[in-house]
Amino acid sequence: MFENIIATNVSDVISMWQALSYASTAGLLGFVISLTYIKTGRVSKNFARTLVVLPILVCVVMVAVNGNLGASVAVLGAFSLVRFRSIQGTAREIGYIFFDMTIGITCAIGEITLAIIITVIVCVIHFVMNVTSYAQSKADCKNLRVTIPENLDYIDIFDDIFDRYTLEHKQMYVKTTNMGSMYEISYDIRLKEEKKEKEFIDEIRTRNGNLTVVCGRCDNNELEEL
Repeated sequence: MFENIIATNVSDVISMWQALSYASTAGLLGFVISLTYIKTGRVSKNFARTLVVLPILVCVVMVAVNGNLGASVAVLGAFSLVRFRSIQGTAREIGYIFFDMTIGITCAIGEITLAIIITVIVCVIHFVMNVTSYAQSKADCKNLRVTIPENLDYIDIFDDIFDRYTLEHKQMYVKTTNMGSMYEISYDIRLKEEKKEKEFIDEIRTRNGNLTVVCGRCDNNELEEL
């Protein structure tokens, strides 16, 4: 039975011109996917370019393997090495990688019409979610870094101020600074009213002895939780 499966796959030989047409279609659809990625959120230049090339490579690999068991094992090993030497991306980027690979595989098996339909449907979904701000918080996240003297207990020192001015707050880290004589505390916060940011910072300064307070947007390159 196992030999029959391999034999059936090997007999389905694809000509070079067919393979080139499949790869070209995968590249065009990858370009559409890349444009969707650029227009619907934060953009990484290198990642946007990779989205154009990736479906071509996946398509060519699938066509080249074409039922060859040894080649399949070699490709699996190569992808495993790439996986363990790469940095984890955001949930959005991982989703686009799977999108790209799906289109590359679909083109490789000759289902060009299906690949085009899937690309259009998924891209439209991305645009609709972007326009409607689906699952996006109403208040923007900000990072607050506060310096306090070492003699203050940082556990709940600002809780009453946070309750009055923020929708939510989360302590991210605490580190010592100035040769260990001070603490720097980092919070992710969402303000109830943006126009009261100065009033909020003034109350923090009153509590921390007028030491450094930094309030700004959260890092856009921070990795999202999956």
